[in-house]
Amino acid sequence: MTEPRAARPFMPGYGVLGPDEGGGLLPWSWAEERLRESHDYWVCSVWPDGRPHTMPVWGVWDAQELWFRSARRSRKVRNLRLNPRISVSTCDARRPVVLEGRAGFVTEEAVLDYLTALFNAKYRTRATPNFLDPAVCSTVRVRPHWVFALDMNDFDGSPTRWQFDTD
Repeated sequence: MTEPRAARPFMPGYGVLGPDEGGGLLPWSWAEERLRESHDYWVCSVWPDGRPHTMPVWGVWDAQELWFRSARRSRKVRNLRLNPRISVSTCDARRPVVLEGRAGFVTEEAVLDYLTALFNAKYRTRATPNFLDPAVCSTVRVRPHWVFALDMNDFDGSPTRWQFDTD
């Protein structure tokens, strides 16, 4: 995936300064740092009847994708199997990063081994590869279509949206 394109979100009525008025776009590295360092992520999926479903998960950001796991029969997994559209937010409300994209399920052993190592490093756990065993849980990869971020320290100048080329 290539570097996303930055664009000023259209936010009428919020007093957001444009680049010509002193507002500045956040660099992609700022958003990626928060995506990597967030301890928890809020995952939003949709029930089959259209109701929203939001739950916190542990996850890792790697290669411009978010990865998390959940029980195979969890509501979020069942929702995402029927409708892969997903929204995810970092846990810091003062410097949030929100992404919308598409969820996919991963079962390749080499990828699961790699992700187990990432989870162990991030959360200081000692999980074995069966931590992501497809017979027990589902490993979800989220490919973003767009990402939005803002810094409360520069509320009127920082809101930034990145668009991703999607396949």
